[in-house]
Amino acid sequence: MSNILIIGGSDAGISAALRIRELAPDTHITVMLADEFPNFSICGLPFYLSGEVPEWQNLAHRTKDDITREGIHLMSSHWAKTIAPAQQVVTAIAPDGQEVTVSYDKLILGTGAISRRPHIEGMDTPGVFCLRWMGDSFKVNQYIIDHNVQSAIIVGGGYIGLEMADALCLRGLQVTLIEYFPTVLNTVHSSFGERVADELKNHGIRVETGITVEKIQQSGDKLQITGSPNFSTEGDLVLVAAGAIPSTELTQTAGVKLGKSRAIEVNNRMETNIPNIYAAGDCVETWHKLLQTPVYLPLGTTSHKQGRIAGENAVGGNREFQGTLGTQVVKVFDLAISRTGLREAEAKQAGYEPLSVEFEGWDHKVYYPGAHPIRIRVTGDVKTKQLLGAQIIGHYQGEVAKRVDIFATAIFHGMTVEQFSDFDLSYTPPLSSPWDPVQMATQNWSKVAAQ
Repeated sequence: MSNILIIGGSDAGISAALRIRELAPDTHITVMLADEFPNFSICGLPFYLSGEVPEWQNLAHRTKDDITREGIHLMSSHWAKTIAPAQQVVTAIAPDGQEVTVSYDKLILGTGAISRRPHIEGMDTPGVFCLRWMGDSFKVNQYIIDHNVQSAIIVGGGYIGLEMADALCLRGLQVTLIEYFPTVLNTVHSSFGERVADELKNHGIRVETGITVEKIQQSGDKLQITGSPNFSTEGDLVLVAAGAIPSTELTQTAGVKLGKSRAIEVNNRMETNIPNIYAAGDCVETWHKLLQTPVYLPLGTTSHKQGRIAGENAVGGNREFQGTLGTQVVKVFDLAISRTGLREAEAKQAGYEPLSVEFEGWDHKVYYPGAHPIRIRVTGDVKTKQLLGAQIIGHYQGEVAKRVDIFATAIFHGMTVEQFSDFDLSYTPPLSSPWDPVQMATQNWSKVAAQ
C-alpha cells in the first residue's frame, strides 16, 4: 500500500487528497496541518468578519468528519519542522510539544503563503493585524468586541483590503483605507481603480492614495499611523493587507529549489527538484499561459487545480498544469471588478503589440427593469489580433464574473478578438442582449484597431 503524506490542509492539500482517494482507493493518505481548520474557505474571512456569514463554521468546505469519512487521516495542529528526503521522513511538533516523525512514499507540499509584513515601524503594536488564516480572523473579531472598536484603518487597497473595507463598513465601523499606489486595486486599469475608490467613498469610507506608511504607534487610546507625504490619521484598529509571500521555510530543510519569486519551483506535473516530492498552491510558482514563464500568482482557483494534479501524479498519473491567466474577481459593495490575461503594459513588456479599448454598455436590455452600466476593457494584439486580456467593472448582479470567464476561455484557447463574435451565447432581455456586452466590446476593439 502506497503511503502519501500531504503537508497543508487548505485548498491544494485537500484537493490532492481527494483526487488520490478517487484514483487509488487503497492508498494511505495523511494530511498534516498546522491548525485545526482543514479545508476552510479563507477567501470567506471578510464575510465572516462583516457578519454576512454569522457562523465561522459555515466557512468549512468540508467538516473534519467529512474528510475522515473519505479515509483521509488528519494530523491537526502539527507543525512540520524538517524533511529528510533520503529517509523519506518528515519531523513535526505535535500539539503536546513532542517531536514526531512520519514516513512517506510520496510527499505533497501545500504549505500556502503567509501575510506580507511590510517594513513599517510598529507592526507588533497591539491592535495591528494581518489577515490570512482562520486564527487571524478570530483575533480580529475578538479585538473588535473586547475593545468596542469604532474605527479601523486598512493599509493596502488590493483584494483583501477592499473586501475588508466593505466588511468593516457593513459592521458599522468608520473605515480609512490607505494605498501606496495612485489608485486602489492596481491590478486593473487606473480608470477602474478610480471607479472603485468612488464606490468606497459613496459608502463613507475615507480613501487615501499615494501614501507610504512609515510608522504605527499608540497615541492615547488610539493607534496613530504616520507616513509620507505629510500623512497622519488615527483609529482603534489597524489591518495591514499588503499581499502574501510563499511559505517555504520547511522546504529549505529538504533542499527544494526555489524560483526567482522565492516560491517553490515546480514543473507542469507539480514535481519539485527532489524525487518523490510534489508541491502545489500558494507556495509554488505558477506557469503563466500567455507569458510562457513562471510567476508568483497565488489564487484559490489555481491551488485547487494544482493540488488535484499533484495528487493524480503522485499515484502514477501523467497530468500537466496548463497555466494560469490570473483570472480574478472581487465584489466591493455594489460593484464587481474582474480581470483576466494581460494588461497593456504587461503585454508590451512581453513583446506583444497591444491595443486596449474600453466599451460601456448595459448588462441586459435597458428596457427591462434593473439594467446597470457595464464597462469592459479589451486588450488585443494589433498585429496578430490575438486576444490578450480583459477587465470588466459593473454591478455585482450583472454577471461580471461569468462574463470575464468567457474572455478567459477565449484567451486560454488562443482565439482572436474577431472570433469572439462567433460565440453562441445565450440571450433573454432580463439577462443580456442579442449581442452580449462582451461581444459588443470586442467588436468595438476591432473597429478601433482598423482605424
